[in-house]
Amino acid sequence: MPEGHSVHRLARQFTDVFGGRRIRATSPQGRFAEGAALLDGQVLERARAHGKHFFADVSGGHVLHVHLGMYGAWTFGGDQDFAAASSIGAPRRIGEREVHDDDAAAPAEPDRDADGWVEPPPPAPTVRLRVRAEHGWADLIGASRCRVLTPDEAGAVVGSLGPDPLNDDDPGPFLAAAARTRRPIGVVLMDQSAVGGIGNIYRAEALFRAGLDPWRPARDVPEDVLATLWEDNAALMREGVRLGRIITTCPEHRPGVPAEEAWPEHANYVYQRQGRPCLVCGREAIVVEEMAARKLYRCLTCQS
Repeated sequence: MPEGHSVHRLARQFTDVFGGRRIRATSPQGRFAEGAALLDGQVLERARAHGKHFFADVSGGHVLHVHLGMYGAWTFGGDQDFAAASSIGAPRRIGEREVHDDDAAAPAEPDRDADGWVEPPPPAPTVRLRVRAEHGWADLIGASRCRVLTPDEAGAVVGSLGPDPLNDDDPGPFLAAAARTRRPIGVVLMDQSAVGGIGNIYRAEALFRAGLDPWRPARDVPEDVLATLWEDNAALMREGVRLGRIITTCPEHRPGVPAEEAWPEHANYVYQRQGRPCLVCGREAIVVEEMAARKLYRCLTCQS
């Protein structure tokens, strides 16, 4: 499932390429025809994210709400004036990287419709929603949730979620939620009602960086350590927004490898590194376990 940084990247891309523009919206698959009709012809005022939830505010008092779930993805395309990531979501067919490459050959001029808008290719049968503007388009497939809400309904969704580190939210509700439960801290970090946007990778990596046993009851973790977890996740996720990759290793543990080139070999400390030597203690102590029906990665030495 895409983690919070991917959804914030998505919101940034949407604002960049559709913000302030009148859009056309269709549902090639047909399952979102009524919702697409409400969006069609409106101006996309802004796109935003909270945790793993994407919102797009359009004129007319409507809000597009999308949760990608395990299999959702947005794919972008357009002309040279449409600078957007090629794909954001899961599965990533191309990866989160920019379409335009200064070293690549200039693409052929795309076809245009009678209004001069870029004509996209025929949609795949699975496209739930296609959003178009003059210079490009975005196709949504596989989302677990795609609907049109009122602003109050969208506010209620946000209100049901924990604070989002990428929105500079007050961490107080997260600290309070952790302080009053005996659930493992590794479970609390994945609870979207406690903190928004942290997924399996950030959970595992932040706990390793803090030297915390994921099974430790959350209320037994000192408040200053919880605050450090919040700040570290915020910093890691901001880097994820910048890079389009989850890079959690410190420079001293990937000497000579910049963050931009760290993925995948030098990207993480414990995630999917079971059976390999730990980059910090050097022991083959990284294991994969199950916690709340999700895989949990940790170092038995560094997180004892």
